[in-house]
Amino acid sequence: MTTPSPPQTPPPPLPPFPEPPAGGTPPPYQPARPPLRRSRTDKVIGGVGGGLAEYTGIDALLWRVGFIALVFAGGTGFLVYLLLWLLMPARPVDPGAPQPGPRAVEPRSPVPGVTVAALLIALGVTALVAWATPWSPGPVVFLSIALLVVGLGLGVGAFVAGRAARGPLVALGVLLTFAVVVASAGHGWSDRTRGGVGDRSYAPATADAVRADYRSGVGDTELDLTGIDLADLTAPITTTIDAGIGDVEVVVPRSADVQVDVQNGVGEADVFGDGSQGGFFPGTGSRPWTGDSTPEIVLTIQSGIGDVTVSRG
Repeated sequence: MTTPSPPQTPPPPLPPFPEPPAGGTPPPYQPARPPLRRSRTDKVIGGVGGGLAEYTGIDALLWRVGFIALVFAGGTGFLVYLLLWLLMPARPVDPGAPQPGPRAVEPRSPVPGVTVAALLIALGVTALVAWATPWSPGPVVFLSIALLVVGLGLGVGAFVAGRAARGPLVALGVLLTFAVVVASAGHGWSDRTRGGVGDRSYAPATADAVRADYRSGVGDTELDLTGIDLADLTAPITTTIDAGIGDVEVVVPRSADVQVDVQNGVGEADVFGDGSQGGFFPGTGSRPWTGDSTPEIVLTIQSGIGDVTVSRG
């Protein structure tokens, strides 16, 4: 006789599926931002601009134009780019990555060709005007016009669709920037190099001992005028300092009214502590001429590369 088996107990019910939180669907999945690396495909010099574009989503051309613009901020663009080039590792090569298949060729943008044409036209018109008129523009003017046209072309190319040859324009812009900086610093270089090499210090004791001009090729120049007795002056002291490479420092009497004109290429100008490029600066004291708006010293400083300082003794 078979014993009947006990009745089977049904399994407990599964817990209810949690309902999604109120407020709509969950946010979509956002992939992690790629690490900051120099690009191996979008590069003109070192791939820094392409790497920044991949990391931030901002077009690489805008990054490159920004670096070029920083060149005019004391040359910081070169330093920043060099530091990023050294600190940013290159994106590793993945040999197992699938090779991209053929893709449709995007039509080439007309911006580079139009930019070169506009560049030639602008330089030609400038040369024609210089030939037909008394105006005599120097190399700085021609290079600045060329740089302006190339910069406009790069700016337009960032917003025009098409396969633009940005690399050559960026390289041309960098070369023109270098040329403008060098030409500006070397303006009148052939005359300044006649001053020789070495530091020079002058301290004339009388107004008659002050030269009409002081020239220096390479080296610092110091002119001390504090030993001159302003009471014996019958006419203002007028002198010019023309320096190539090196700092220029001029010290004038505390009571002297001074007219200063500073023209420097690369470097800072500190005229009586206010960073001015020149003007009229009345002295302090009770000697003749002081504070009557007539300068006792007329000073002109032309410096290629170096800092200029004018102070009172």
